[in-house]
Amino acid sequence: MECCLSHQEQMLENKIKGLDNPYRETHKRVFKILETIENQTPSIDVERALYFTQSMKETEGQHLTLRWAKALYNIAKNITVYIDDDNLLCGRAGAQGRYGILYPELDGDFLGMAVKELPNRENSPFTLTQEDADIIINEIAPYWKGKTYHEDLNKAFGPETHALTYDDADGLHSRYIVNETSSFRSCLQWVHDYEVVLKRGFGGIRAEMQEKLDALDPFSPKDNTEKKPFIEAIITVCDAIILWANRHADLAEKKAAEEKDETRKAELLEMARICRKVPEHPAETFHEAVQSQWFTQMFSRLEQKTGTIVSNGRMDQYFYPYYKKDVEEGRMDEIKAMELIECMFVGMAQFIDLYISPQGGDFNEGYAHWEAVTIGGQTKDGLDATNELSYLFLRSKREFPHHYPDLAARIHARAPQRFLAEIAETIKEGSGFPKLINDEEVIPLHLAKGAKFEEIYDYSISGCAEIRMPNRDTYTSGCPYINFAAALEMVMYNGKMLKYGDEQLAPATGDPCEFKTFDEFLNAYTIQHRNLLKHAFAQQARVIDLRKNHFAAPLADAMHALCRKHCVDIHQPDVPEGIDLGYFEVIGYGTVIDSLAAIKKLVFEDKKLTMKQVIEACKADFKGHEDVQALLKTAPCYGNNDPYADELGKYVDALSVEFAEKYQDELGVHLDVRYVPFTSHVPFGRVVSATPNGRVAWYPLSDGSSASHGADKNGPTAILMSNYTTKNFNHRERAARLVNIKFTPKCLEGEEGTQKMVDFIRAYCDLRLWHIQFNVINAETLIKAQKNPEQYRNLIVRIAGYSAYFCDLSKDLQDDLIARTAHDVM
Repeated sequence: MECCLSHQEQMLENKIKGLDNPYRETHKRVFKILETIENQTPSIDVERALYFTQSMKETEGQHLTLRWAKALYNIAKNITVYIDDDNLLCGRAGAQGRYGILYPELDGDFLGMAVKELPNRENSPFTLTQEDADIIINEIAPYWKGKTYHEDLNKAFGPETHALTYDDADGLHSRYIVNETSSFRSCLQWVHDYEVVLKRGFGGIRAEMQEKLDALDPFSPKDNTEKKPFIEAIITVCDAIILWANRHADLAEKKAAEEKDETRKAELLEMARICRKVPEHPAETFHEAVQSQWFTQMFSRLEQKTGTIVSNGRMDQYFYPYYKKDVEEGRMDEIKAMELIECMFVGMAQFIDLYISPQGGDFNEGYAHWEAVTIGGQTKDGLDATNELSYLFLRSKREFPHHYPDLAARIHARAPQRFLAEIAETIKEGSGFPKLINDEEVIPLHLAKGAKFEEIYDYSISGCAEIRMPNRDTYTSGCPYINFAAALEMVMYNGKMLKYGDEQLAPATGDPCEFKTFDEFLNAYTIQHRNLLKHAFAQQARVIDLRKNHFAAPLADAMHALCRKHCVDIHQPDVPEGIDLGYFEVIGYGTVIDSLAAIKKLVFEDKKLTMKQVIEACKADFKGHEDVQALLKTAPCYGNNDPYADELGKYVDALSVEFAEKYQDELGVHLDVRYVPFTSHVPFGRVVSATPNGRVAWYPLSDGSSASHGADKNGPTAILMSNYTTKNFNHRERAARLVNIKFTPKCLEGEEGTQKMVDFIRAYCDLRLWHIQFNVINAETLIKAQKNPEQYRNLIVRIAGYSAYFCDLSKDLQDDLIARTAHDVM
């Protein structure tokens, strides 16, 4: 029987045969731009780091937010500005082509290592010229030695916490047991209030802050030492982005004067006009609105390293009035609108989020990116928000041949049938878009955490699977990732791990071969699980305490109503009236559940194995114990709607949510339970030896709240049910759960397949599951791509909250994707 191919697979096969892409005719401009950067290894641009460092040297001792604003002004004044050929938008944060930039204030102590390793790194390498390497070594790195956030954090942990966090005294390498993430990003995922810029412009924000400055009490010590420098910082950063935009206008006029082609000359003159107007003043047309948002987004990247890249918010909502007006007045149609937003998308595709620490690279394989564009959902008064732009973004995703931007759709119980059908058709295309977030889970949960209806109705997807409420969210500290499969291994080896030899990493919970009941084993696991949580919370306490002395974000402050109102930087630990929503990460959930189920069933209930046999087999990585491994794999597994395994999953989840409920108030934040690994389940698996679910040593752990590799035997609906039954709905200490599901294209073939997907999405919505995302692909295609990467360079797959080129991934992650169960019936 001939294999059924997804649309993406068919397009790749056509390309191999020399056939042209049928969408090229209606997307000529962006195809042309993309072809100039296709398969290009990104370069490192040092200008941002250089000009930031120069300014920080000159402003020591001043208020940190004001120092940051002055550094941004220095960047805006001196950084090279570019206008890419054929693009209709101006603005980039680095050199032409694919590029990354440096943030030495964050992790400058890694710079020496990075200069040597980045060009040769197996995962996500970057090129670096010798001239720029010399600038890094001689002009940037020396200033930051001893001043970086990472160095302070490394010294702040107690010996026990340090031993679970880092593998060396300097904290340059992770243990992948209790992993801090705050040292490779100065901020969690974030979403700005772009609408305030579109409606008021930075000139309007500047005027507001000037009024506040004029109204200060000249004799008040608080006004003079706290509010005054903060307000001056906002005014300075508004001036900076306006200056930056005008420098682009100057360049556009210069290029127009030199341009021979009359069509391009007209485009450049229009671009110059728009850059003179926005983002200083309010936007009036769709083109002006897109350019204003793009300037804001790009300048944000110059400001700080936002984890997962600053997200784009609800584009189909804040752009819609401009689109509607332009269409009604005859200036715009769907094709022109798609051309403009796709000019933005190819600009996004050239900025690569650069992680210079080894663990940052491991967490974010394949040049990870999460600049989520949110569509759908509900209006601030609770009505369905779908509009013509919602459908236009879905159409663009089906036709635009790239994995930028990350597209996310909000689903709710009253979502229109057409919207769900077009989402299903877009998912069937096969490149992993859109990921879905469920209003029916997110909204009531955040109401319980203190949000107002109009705030949470207007939430945006941010980063991998998270959400933000612009003007209400205030927590920015990177949060811990915890390897609970390591906790399981510590039970088996009495507080030790095979990877780390005789080092006593955790409490000795006894020889498991002496346990008489499963309850004894489970109690030992509980002790190890809670011990890792103890150190994760201790980590986070130090993170919260230290970050306020290292980071500021005046541009983000300018777009946050509470920061402007109270004159407090967003990185300070207490922004009045804000909601501090953080999380800690569960890694290896399915691995732990399946292992506990195997021990309970086969050792203590059926007595088909002894604990000694299980431990000896795991120590030997099942070599010579293949019969034991095979028997372990017969035990009940999570992901099959099996109460035996799922009850254990609910217990494991309860350990975390109950710990969070008891201790998060001491941190002053909602530090909730989240299951979103990015690609960290791969490096976390590399430190965990063979586990009692039959998983071999050093193999990736289960990802997110998905089933273990190949363990889900009862179809995709059973995966949803296992997620549902393992959640502790009686606790509010919950955050995102990431679910990956892989379908064969045959399963979703034709109109019947589309309807099956719509029904599946509605089931997911009804069960109040937070997140779900899909790969629709044949395993044979992945295997062929692994063997012949040059023929499949453009194959896009969904990883963990983002999509990437399959051939940019490590073999471990490629194998992980291949091993996931592909469901061919629903």
